[in-house]
Amino acid sequence: MKKNISIIGSGFSSLAAACYLAKAGNEVTVYEKNDTIGGRARQLKKDGFTFDIGPTWYWMPDVFERFFNDFDKNPSDYYELIKLSPAYQVYFDINDYITIGDNLDGIKQTFETIETGSGEKLENFIKEAKSNYDIAIKELVYRPGESPLELITFETAKKATQFFSTISKDVRKKFKNKRLIQILEFPVLFLGAKPSNTPSFYSFMNYADFGLGTFHPKNGMYSVILAMETLAKELGVKIKTKANVEKIEVENGKAAAIIVNGNIVETDIVLSGADYHHSETLLETKHRAYSEKYWNQKTFAPSSLLFYVGFDKKINNVEHHSLFFDTDFDIHAQDIYDNPKWPEEPLFYASFPSKTDSNSAPEGKEAGIFLIPLAPGLEDTPALRKVYFDKIMTRLEKLTQQELKSSILFKESFCVNDFIKEYNSYKGNAYGMANTLLQTAFLRPKLRSKKVKDLYFTGQLTVPGPGVPPALISGKLAAQLIEKYS
Repeated sequence: MKKNISIIGSGFSSLAAACYLAKAGNEVTVYEKNDTIGGRARQLKKDGFTFDIGPTWYWMPDVFERFFNDFDKNPSDYYELIKLSPAYQVYFDINDYITIGDNLDGIKQTFETIETGSGEKLENFIKEAKSNYDIAIKELVYRPGESPLELITFETAKKATQFFSTISKDVRKKFKNKRLIQILEFPVLFLGAKPSNTPSFYSFMNYADFGLGTFHPKNGMYSVILAMETLAKELGVKIKTKANVEKIEVENGKAAAIIVNGNIVETDIVLSGADYHHSETLLETKHRAYSEKYWNQKTFAPSSLLFYVGFDKKINNVEHHSLFFDTDFDIHAQDIYDNPKWPEEPLFYASFPSKTDSNSAPEGKEAGIFLIPLAPGLEDTPALRKVYFDKIMTRLEKLTQQELKSSILFKESFCVNDFIKEYNSYKGNAYGMANTLLQTAFLRPKLRSKKVKDLYFTGQLTVPGPGVPPALISGKLAAQLIEKYS
């Protein structure tokens, strides 16, 4: 039976769910409080420069293909995908960097030149990672987290021990060179937790990195959002911006309406792709499934200090994706997870999309996106932002051996306060809830409310977890549960 479904938020998970629900014959309306759609994946345009505000990495292309294939479409129907070669570069000091190529054979050779015998070890490590990827991404993550039994299969039983060791331990058993260890630990940071707290099974992220490669959608990640918007509208979805959902009304234990900009909108079903904690604050306390104590005890993925910078010249000695690991990885991780504070000497990441995409910056100029991972909930002031911008610019100049500060045309920033203001993000987190062993699958907040009928959730605080591909999957899972239960 056709249902009237209201979706809160317009990020990847919300748009994915909207497409599936509309395809099933429902009347779907998406409500977005901001001026533009995309949630954390919005776009900034300024003076001829274009920046992705949120995600900049396109990994797991098969997940995007699977999404569009569900509608008899392909990503190429909507956007052009460019495989990056090299995938990225990691700086450790002046003239000390490792460039990761676009194929495993090349990466093996790179490893071998740094640590004798590591090429063969890497091949075996990635073979196991691919096996995990085939189980996790092709099977397990498409389960809704309703029961622990979802995780018990013949294949996972064979890998049970991998849930009781960690990525950090496994990598250190096989590799001795500190730089190689950091490169192999880096991909699991997308899961929002320290490698020392991430089960070995999650090595599938290494296969996503070295096995599948790194891509760039022409015109940026926002191209994917626009593609999903086009698909949703083709399917009949209505999308309303500047539409702030202020409350979810419950009648007789059922989600019955939402209040949007002061107006009551009756609905059969509510699905929230907004921050899960915030979504529950739209309910009266008695209808909330999770207490403030619950949220406070959870391990959240980091927040971020981001800068969007226009340079009046091309920048040398950097790749499209460049990582700066010239400071202590472990100390920075402690400042995020163990003793939350602003890091003295942070690692940082930089993206220069104009290295690949001429539409990102005017000719002869460079667009730079810089990210410093931070603990959520930290004090965020203009003065602190300035201090940290100066820190990373000074290091960027030193490591790449060029003067850059005088070439800055403008800079915009985004940090904890903005994540809270723009996305109602719990403590200003950027990536949701970390995927630790005790926050995986059925142990994450549920897609279906335990207290209110016809109320559902999707996104990176629920199943399957942080990241863009998991967000697409989360939208599909939520839509399937709605079809099953409502």
